[in-house]
Amino acid sequence: MKMKKFINAPETITDEELEGLGLANPDILYVDGHLVVSRDLADADRVTVVTYGGSGHEPAQAGFVGKGMLDVQAVGDIFAAPNPKLVLDAIKLADKGHGVLLLTLNYAGDQLAGKQALKMAAKEGLNVRQVVTGEEIQYKADGEDNRRGLAGAVALYHVAAAAAREGRSLDEVAALAQHYADNMASITVKSTDATHPQNGMSFGDLGETDMMEIGAGQHGEGGGVRIPMMSAEKTVAAVADPLCRHLKLAEGDKAFVMINGCGATTMMELLILFKDTVAFLKARGIEVVGSMVGEILTVQEAGGFQMNIAKWDEETLRLWNTSCHTSAFSKEDK
Repeated sequence: MKMKKFINAPETITDEELEGLGLANPDILYVDGHLVVSRDLADADRVTVVTYGGSGHEPAQAGFVGKGMLDVQAVGDIFAAPNPKLVLDAIKLADKGHGVLLLTLNYAGDQLAGKQALKMAAKEGLNVRQVVTGEEIQYKADGEDNRRGLAGAVALYHVAAAAAREGRSLDEVAALAQHYADNMASITVKSTDATHPQNGMSFGDLGETDMMEIGAGQHGEGGGVRIPMMSAEKTVAAVADPLCRHLKLAEGDKAFVMINGCGATTMMELLILFKDTVAFLKARGIEVVGSMVGEILTVQEAGGFQMNIAKWDEETLRLWNTSCHTSAFSKEDK
């Protein structure tokens, strides 16, 4: 059956969507080929923040380029890391003489591109620090512990950028980002499969069953457990409990909660899941002091959500409460 997607040609999807992003947000960013660049970068006199990754996960990551978040994102083709030269170009464009923080999601292609880009950057004398996020935790006791990078990195973008805007050194910003990465955890719950927008290939075999998969990774890589669909409250309990145990969250702790829609789950469902997560944590004496709810890092029309919880301290909360302005996420100082 022909895909029911509003595209023009499979081979130009990424080019066309980036052109559209630039046209829709000229006050926030501009697009140069496969580089998405913050307008705020022009006057930056600080450490800058760069990331990279494949398209197909909108709004991430390009949707978080802007004031108070990412300075540059290098965009690869659909679900594919950009080539190392493009990542190097992003680093060079972002460099304002104070160093560049390169944020990488833990996937083989991204890791390889980043490793090669860092080698090239070193040869050119550029000052770059890399932090890799891989916050997915093992859900199935005998499953693979892949530590895949999920949507939790998006909150880290803002915290790291806020620290950079305060004038902190690259080493300080990188250390803060690493601390954040070490104190967050995510699990994906998948209810329906996505399809590849270029060829219609299905990502999985859940089909029309009444099953859901807990621990499904980003693109439906699997490795978790399949069980019958449950209510929002019961699903939250099944996911939030191992996240809390992994983070060693205890009564009196402060936490950030992200409920990220995978692409086809409605905002109604996401808000119910968030409400139940707040209640679950409150019952354990854990205070939710920051949150993101909505489609943040998707996989086309996959059904399901990612729950990300991060253990926060007062400094993280203060940095989070600073302003940012991007096409997908904006907030004012608190």
